[in-house]
Amino acid sequence: MITTLWTDKTVRDVIDGFVYNELEGKGLFGLGGKLTIQPEYQRNYIYAEEGKEAAVIDSLLREYPLGLLYFNKSGDDTYEVLDGQQRITSIGRFVAGKFAITDANGMQQYFSGMAQTLQERILKAPMLIYICEGEEPEIKDWFRTINIAGVQLKPQEILNAVYSGPFVTLAKAEFSNSQNSNINKWAAYISGNVKRQDYLETALEWVSHDQIDDYMSQHRFKDDIDELKEHFNKVIDWASNTFTMVEREMQGLDWGKFYNEYHERSYNPVEVSELVKKLYGDEHVKNRRGIFEYILGGCEKKNLLDIRFFEDSVKRVAYDRQTAVAKEKGVSNCSYCAMGHEANKTKIWQLNEMDADHVSAWSKGGETIAENCEMLCKPHNRAKGNR
Repeated sequence: MITTLWTDKTVRDVIDGFVYNELEGKGLFGLGGKLTIQPEYQRNYIYAEEGKEAAVIDSLLREYPLGLLYFNKSGDDTYEVLDGQQRITSIGRFVAGKFAITDANGMQQYFSGMAQTLQERILKAPMLIYICEGEEPEIKDWFRTINIAGVQLKPQEILNAVYSGPFVTLAKAEFSNSQNSNINKWAAYISGNVKRQDYLETALEWVSHDQIDDYMSQHRFKDDIDELKEHFNKVIDWASNTFTMVEREMQGLDWGKFYNEYHERSYNPVEVSELVKKLYGDEHVKNRRGIFEYILGGCEKKNLLDIRFFEDSVKRVAYDRQTAVAKEKGVSNCSYCAMGHEANKTKIWQLNEMDADHVSAWSKGGETIAENCEMLCKPHNRAKGNR
C-alpha cells in the first residue's frame, strides 16, 4: 500500500460540499463532492449520541491538532474516508447548524452565531491527511487494524468493511437504520445499539447459525437480502406469537437458537402466558431470563430457573430415608452430627429442626432435584455454606 501525506488541506477544504443525511445518520460528501465521508464499510455516526461532537469543535477552537486522517484513493480524483469520518462529520454538522456548543459563559452557540474570527479559526484549521493507495484487500486489512478516535471497532463493523458491497449496503439500510419503524418491536428481543451494528449482527447470527463470516462472504455480491429478512422475521414472529406478553427479560435472549430448536413444537399462547405469570410470581425462581427457554423445552430443565429451594414433599422423602438409615445404624440422621464426637452423634432430629441442602452445592452446578437433596440439622447446614 502506498501512502502520501497531504499538508495543505484545511477544514474548509475537507467539508466543502458537506451533506448530512438525517435519515441514515451519516455524513455523505466533502472535498467539493470528491470525498465520500462514510462509505458502506464505515460504522454509523456515533459521536452525537456519545456526546463527543462538541469536544471536536472545542479542540478546533483551542487550536489543538485533530490527529491524522486517512483517505483511500478510490478513483483518479475521488476518495473515501478510511479513518476520521466521525471527526469530519462532527465538524460538518456543526458548520451546517445541526448542533450548538456551550461557550465559556454557558451560552449555546451555533456556528452561524459565532464571531467571524472564531468561524475562521475553525475553517482555517489545518488537517493532516494520508492518502492510501492499494488493492482492496490491502485497504480492508488496514481498516481492520485502526480505531476511530480511540473507539474500538466492533466485530460486525469490521466484517461490514471486509465484505462491503451490495449485500452490506442493503443489510445496513434495513438493520442499522435507527429510523426503521420496526426497531421498537425488535427491541423487545434484541439488545444493543442499532448504529453499532448489534441488530444486524443478531440477524446474521440467526440466519447463519453463528457462521456470520462465511455467510457474508457467500452473499457479498448479492443484490437482495430476502433470505436474511425472511428468516429474521420468522424468528421475531414466532417469538411474539408464542409469548404474547413482552417482558424485560426477553431482551437479548438467543431467540435464533430457540427458534431452531423449538419452532416445530406446538404451544398454546394462553397457557404459555399463564405459566409465565405463575413463574414470575414464584419467589423460588431466581433467574427470570431462564423462564422462556424452560417453557419452550416443556418445563423439564429446572436448572434454567435457578430454583434453590426444595419442595416440602422432597424434604419429607429425604428426611424419612435418612432417618430410617440412621436409626438402623444407631447414628444421627444429620450426617455431620453422625461423624462428630459430641452428644449429638446419635441424635435423631425432627423434620422442623433440619434444613434441606444440596449434596452437590448449587453454586457449583448442583441441581435442585430429589437425588441431590440432603437433610442437615440447622446448625450444621448454616455452618456448611457452599462447601
